[in-house]
Amino acid sequence: MALPLMPKATAVWLVENTALTFEQIADFCGLHPLEVQAIADGEVAAGIVGLDPVANGQVARGEIERCEGNPDGRLKITVTDIPQPRAKQKGARYTPVSKRQDRPDAIAWILKHHPELSDATISKLIGTTKPTIQSVRDKTHWNATNIKPRNPVTLGMCTEAELEKVVALSGRGRHAEPARAEDAATPADPHED
Repeated sequence: MALPLMPKATAVWLVENTALTFEQIADFCGLHPLEVQAIADGEVAAGIVGLDPVANGQVARGEIERCEGNPDGRLKITVTDIPQPRAKQKGARYTPVSKRQDRPDAIAWILKHHPELSDATISKLIGTTKPTIQSVRDKTHWNATNIKPRNPVTLGMCTEAELEKVVALSGRGRHAEPARAEDAATPADPHED
């Protein structure tokens, strides 16, 4: 369902200028009826200037009058040519300057604990480049002597959920390694001499 462009400002205007019920205004603006009641009481939206949905072409005056006469009626938003906000596109992951020196440590940890992840996956997860990953892997990074594998989650480079997701999508995850023959040998009987 489409909502007005500025729901709270529209609710302020409808409370001040119409005889609509709180439920009708809440339904139209996508708010909770108690929030609309708080707007009417002046507890919420102090300083918000009301926005006229009729002037914006979001609802017709006749539609408001119809709903004022029928408490069970619901306002229907008018389709307008006002551009709607677009969903933000996912771009490159930004790493703050203060955390950039931690990237090689995070890369080293991932290469050590999840070698099944591709360079492209690591690059997206941490926000680094493939050459940096390769230089950490080959130990040719300019700061290779100071790199210590550290968990990227504790460094704030990604969330635990993101890390678990890429590991699960990698297809393998970390499985328990099969026991080696020398580990499986039976222990000596303590009663034998």
